[in-house]
Amino acid sequence: MRIIFAGTPEPAVVALEKLLASSHEVVAVITRPDAKKGRGRTLHPSPVKALAQEHGIEVLTPTTLRPDSEDGQALRARLKELQPEAIPVVAYGNLVTKDLLELPQHGWVNLHFSLLPAWRGAAPVQAAIAAGDDVTGASTFRIEEGLDTGPVFGVLTERIRPDDTATVLLARLAEHGAELLTRTVDGVEAGALQAQPQSADGVSHAPKVTVDAALVRFDLPAGAVDLHIRAMTDAPGAWVPLGDARLKLGPAVVDAESERLAPGELRVTKREVHVGTATAPLRLGTVQPPGKKPMHAADWARGARPEPGERLGPSDAHNPTAT
Repeated sequence: MRIIFAGTPEPAVVALEKLLASSHEVVAVITRPDAKKGRGRTLHPSPVKALAQEHGIEVLTPTTLRPDSEDGQALRARLKELQPEAIPVVAYGNLVTKDLLELPQHGWVNLHFSLLPAWRGAAPVQAAIAAGDDVTGASTFRIEEGLDTGPVFGVLTERIRPDDTATVLLARLAEHGAELLTRTVDGVEAGALQAQPQSADGVSHAPKVTVDAALVRFDLPAGAVDLHIRAMTDAPGAWVPLGDARLKLGPAVVDAESERLAPGELRVTKREVHVGTATAPLRLGTVQPPGKKPMHAADWARGARPEPGERLGPSDAHNPTAT
């Protein structure tokens, strides 16, 4: 089948690789424009663009898909020339308008990293971990105008492991999901798949995770703090205030056998750093001070030398009645 692939970040690369190795003809990719990264703020292509260029595939990078924009009009003209039969999508990052959805014969087929209708939205993996879900998965569905509301072609399930971070779980889902997407495109071409409407029950939403939302509050139970930190790892990164800057926190361990501490209170030994929560303390793993690389929490404490009883976290988190 003649297809155009739409995607942007690293998890989408796996799916594009699978489709390039399949019997389908990838005639172009649609991806986000080059973005500034690093200290030098130099422009870098998206991971999908970089792979497409390696294979000599045409790359389309509109800033918007709106029909009243110059970019949107140029994209529509090019898509009509390329005549894709379907457009598989993985984390493209742009709103697709109704006229574009109707352009390919088989529509836009999206790979979403949740068991729909659970966790519709931009951050389903982070939401599943933060909620303490035991199982998540991936779904392929036909995109319609609603947010992740379209009929579903296929699903797969994936157990969430106790030590999973969002980055680790997303990498696993991207690998397995790429196979699901390829099988879905195969089935659509063969006429063997009929998309089924999503259930009206079990709908939940996973909005984009902001840096502010990644703030760690130690006035919550240890299990909830642990889940929050893992959900925010590696991006945008869990953090607590450190003076006028931020201290990033890597995954920690709930230490139920350790002596209780007040929420946010630090206890530093030669080899370990514990921090109190509303229940059991957490033993910190890696931390990243501003402007430095990640390091073991004990190494950080030797340099930072926190005072006895010093606390981490926002000041109002130490007062459970604060609003």
